[in-house]
Amino acid sequence: MFKKILIANRGEIACRIAATARRLGVRSVAVYADSDAHSQHVAACDEAIALGGQSARDSYLRPELILAAAQASGAEAIHPGYGFLSENPEFAQACQDAGLVFIGPPASAIRAMGLKSAAKRLMQDAGVPLVPGYHGEDQDPARLALEAERIGYPVLIKASAGGGGKGMRIVTEAAAFEAALASCQREAQASFGDAAVLIERYVQRPRHVEIQIFGDRHGQFVHLFERDCSVQRRHQKVLEEAPAPGLPETVRQAMAQAAIQAARAVSYVGAGTVEFIVEPGQGAAPPRFYFMEMNTRLQVEHPVTEAITGLDLVEWQLRIASGEALPLAQEALRCHGHAIEARLCAENPDTGFLPAIGTLAVLRWPEHVAFERGAVRVDTGVKEGDAISPHFDSMIAKIIVWGEDRDQALVRLDAALAQTHVVGLPSNAAFLRRVVNCKRFASAELDTGLIEHERAALFDAPPLALATVAQAVVAHSLAEEAAQSQIHHQGSSDPWSARDGWRMHGAAQRLFEIEHAGERQRFSLLQQAGRPMQLALGAQLLSVDASRFKGAVYRFEDRTGTLLSIHTDAGQALVRWIDPLQDAIKNATQSPTQAHGGGLQAPMPGKVIALLVKVGDVVAAGQAVAVMEAMKIEHTLTAPKAGTVQALRYSVGDQVAEGEALIELNRL
Repeated sequence: MFKKILIANRGEIACRIAATARRLGVRSVAVYADSDAHSQHVAACDEAIALGGQSARDSYLRPELILAAAQASGAEAIHPGYGFLSENPEFAQACQDAGLVFIGPPASAIRAMGLKSAAKRLMQDAGVPLVPGYHGEDQDPARLALEAERIGYPVLIKASAGGGGKGMRIVTEAAAFEAALASCQREAQASFGDAAVLIERYVQRPRHVEIQIFGDRHGQFVHLFERDCSVQRRHQKVLEEAPAPGLPETVRQAMAQAAIQAARAVSYVGAGTVEFIVEPGQGAAPPRFYFMEMNTRLQVEHPVTEAITGLDLVEWQLRIASGEALPLAQEALRCHGHAIEARLCAENPDTGFLPAIGTLAVLRWPEHVAFERGAVRVDTGVKEGDAISPHFDSMIAKIIVWGEDRDQALVRLDAALAQTHVVGLPSNAAFLRRVVNCKRFASAELDTGLIEHERAALFDAPPLALATVAQAVVAHSLAEEAAQSQIHHQGSSDPWSARDGWRMHGAAQRLFEIEHAGERQRFSLLQQAGRPMQLALGAQLLSVDASRFKGAVYRFEDRTGTLLSIHTDAGQALVRWIDPLQDAIKNATQSPTQAHGGGLQAPMPGKVIALLVKVGDVVAAGQAVAVMEAMKIEHTLTAPKAGTVQALRYSVGDQVAEGEALIELNRL
């Protein structure tokens, strides 16, 4: 076993690797960008070395800096985690040339599986089933368009060197092919440095099922069962579970053997995942599966495999990389129970999953969190008070639950998500709860279009009831006042020092005004001596008892003012607390342009990739006018209304802050 390793990554995966290293008595070395100097992964390791720079391009993606840090620290091996340099064959080879062990497969295996087109040809030779498509080297747009016609629409365009859903588009008709191809190529070039694509028949209602495999340096291979990763948005995984529910045993075994064949074909070593598209069977025929790609690294979703096997996959990686044989033979591996992982991200599902940045003003995890197998596990690389920046991925944490069966795991995941509170920036926590409770997911009717199929239930959910919101706001206000009263009262029986609204006789009415679900709402709290407090909501009177409020309310500030983040079993709500005085001042000082002007604002921080209009153009509402890149993914922006382009405030290549005006429009 190694004595010291360097972790060439950041965030939750670096923390995860460091935890296993510490348990095994292996010292760990962190590397970090300047923007990560105070991050959790730096604190989790025994040593830390600065790489400089703010972004990944200037730090974690610079092999020469990583290698220099490893040699300076005396590390014997480098664990790349996932993303960044984990599937870079040149980096793997550079580690070997520098006398360092790359904790992963040999460069030859990464290279063989790294280009999807070449990998598919290799798998075809190995007898692994493939989706009909074009994997050739001729990348002329006209040739690609002809191949798409030959395959038949709908087709899927995929970056040949890609992964993680980047550089991928579904095209349903020939008229949309040219624009989709150009977008894929731009995204592929930006993310992987290679614009080459492949084209495949788009399988209708497919499942995404993957097999976890391991190989050692002694020519032995095993699989650690399968995971279903069908629930996706923007071709990126949202929920993953193991084992795959409802998969016939014959298909399960055939897929596992195909995965072993794939690994054997490239003399694989270490942890890898062979991903398959599973097409529903027709009539009595079983489902068919096709090789999609092989990820030559540890996967984000590896904890669900750990949960059902009771194994530590990072430990297996370290042992195999140090030259040991596989810890267990295939016949000794067992699958027990069911596990589900939810990816908690800083993003807004209601705006097309646009990523968000900001400070985690509040971050609360579910109870009974455990690293080892247990009811709930949380893998994260951030803590309360940390910031989600535009330089890296938007994932906040992975929430993993385990149950004796899928039903128990679902109940535990719903409870865990209800207890997960993220305040200070948008997150998908409430959306994840809706997915877990929607009909198709609950009944395991899984396919990669599940989120779209369940759109009405997932995106058009009614806001939290006003009565619940009002009670939460009042309960929070009363609790704050009680706390302040206790501070100022200091045990005195003097009622005049209390801040609880007490009065000797008569009644008091306190007015509240909030903005909830896009509308202003007013309600009042009635306090009368000797009687319980009541909430007046229109003609409805509700009793109020702050001590019995079931939920949590957090107050924080942003550029729009004072906000209250409300979390209850019934759902979540974000409301703006309106201060009458401040509101009046704001309205009095707001210019006519601010009040009535129009145009397109940046919905998130990012870089302008393309401007699709020029000054003087007439645009229709919903017309594509610009393309921005945020967190390595392209986002097409559309005109909020019909009008004439009056001004372009930014140029291609410019960095733009969230909320900045990109394009000014005059109404038609």
